[in-house]
Amino acid sequence: MISRVLLCILFAVAIASVDCNLEGDILYSWKTLLVDPNNVLASWNLTSPNPCPWFHVTCNNQNIVTRVDLGNAGLSGPIIPALANLTNLQYLELYQNKFYGSIPSELGQLKELVSLDLYRNQLSGPIPETLGHSNLLRYLRVFHNNLTGAIPSSLGNLNSLQILKLNKNSLTGALPLEVIELIRFGNLTVLDVSNNLLAGTVHSTNSTGFAVTKIIQDPKAQK
Repeated sequence: MISRVLLCILFAVAIASVDCNLEGDILYSWKTLLVDPNNVLASWNLTSPNPCPWFHVTCNNQNIVTRVDLGNAGLSGPIIPALANLTNLQYLELYQNKFYGSIPSELGQLKELVSLDLYRNQLSGPIPETLGHSNLLRYLRVFHNNLTGAIPSSLGNLNSLQILKLNKNSLTGALPLEVIELIRFGNLTVLDVSNNLLAGTVHSTNSTGFAVTKIIQDPKAQK
């Protein structure tokens, strides 16, 4: 009986080790695609049993990755879909770099994600509708990129969202009613859609009776 219990414990530890190594493999494979002139990823190597000792990576007490902080790091390259396999990731901070390509739709699979900061990069394509599945998301900042297409109505599902900054892109269409309702019925306190190509106008107001909210009107709005 004792040997069976010991075997189960060893099996569980082995699975945890494999999971941690998988996270390291994912991050290391991403590193190989990035240009890193400042060597900020020098500590990202496969000699560690898991990525927790690496700079710019934070883990919980189970050695599972919860944060990746690479803001203003001088990096360029794509954001890979495999980051969605960091299933306990809460903070993905990639702002003020030269990341290019699209925002992977797979990031919407990150159910623990609290903050997604991709602003001031060179990202293109649409805002993935799947981000509306990250129900714990509080901060979504993708401003100052080259994003196109409509603002997904699915973002209206993010009742925890507090800050939504989409300004300085090339977004088109109307601001979805579902997103506006986050101001009245959710927790949204800052909504910035300025400097896009949106239809209509969004007026600043703090008199809804439901929340004091800063809404930035779009100066390029099509009448």
